[in-house]
Amino acid sequence: MTTTDSEQLAHEAAQVIAQRTGVEHHDIALVLGSGWGGAAELIGEPVATIPAPEIPGFSVSGVAGHSGSLTSINLASGHHALVLGARTHYYEGKGVAAVAHGIRTAAAAGAKIAVLTNGCGSTVGEWGPGTAVLIRDHLNLTFTSPIQGAHFVDLTDAYSPRLRSIALEVDPDLPEGVYAQFPGPHYETPAEVQMARTLGADLVGMSTALETIAAREAGMEVLGISLVTNHAAGFAPGELNHAEVLEAGRAAGPRISRLLADVISRIDQENA
Repeated sequence: MTTTDSEQLAHEAAQVIAQRTGVEHHDIALVLGSGWGGAAELIGEPVATIPAPEIPGFSVSGVAGHSGSLTSINLASGHHALVLGARTHYYEGKGVAAVAHGIRTAAAAGAKIAVLTNGCGSTVGEWGPGTAVLIRDHLNLTFTSPIQGAHFVDLTDAYSPRLRSIALEVDPDLPEGVYAQFPGPHYETPAEVQMARTLGADLVGMSTALETIAAREAGMEVLGISLVTNHAAGFAPGELNHAEVLEAGRAAGPRISRLLADVISRIDQENA
């Protein structure tokens, strides 16, 4: 699928969302990763929820912990947020265009800000399970891109310094780090994690970087926040499994959901 085809599909999806929700323009897009789902209930009043397969280009996520629907939420200011609960991961084998489709749809729906969250592994000893970390930069270790053709997108400030500053006003103790996206779906080996750490990665996971690239291509500001669900392979004893990731997300859910809701509220006030 070419970039032009992807953009056309995103516009078709945005039109369906507008028709089904009655909301012509959404201002903020949220992708809620593992552990972050509870924030949707705190940021405002739901307007409508649409099952993902009923929107062009979307399908139910193949990963436990994702809702499989899109929800329009009325914020206190009267603006609207679009919660993308049907994230497609690169390892699902649907192609990089499918990974970027949610963000491109949100941009076509009018969103100028993308808030991307995830659950991840940590290479920093002090950042144990339950730690929320602002993403200040990333390493795209999938070695692919959602952009095709001669579209040269500047990623110098891929993760908006302005939005990170707003988040730090809400919680000045939030650490900031570099996130590395691996292809997955297997967890990284200790050697691979050590490689990423040597390259500068504080966090490792299987999402977010490709979405950020698509968002920046669309001219969106990006705020990325990771929830540490485990220490990455080689940085803690024991084996890794997805059940533990989900459990860590559930345990931290109420706290990080409140944090994210407060950040969204502050961003919305700044953009009112």
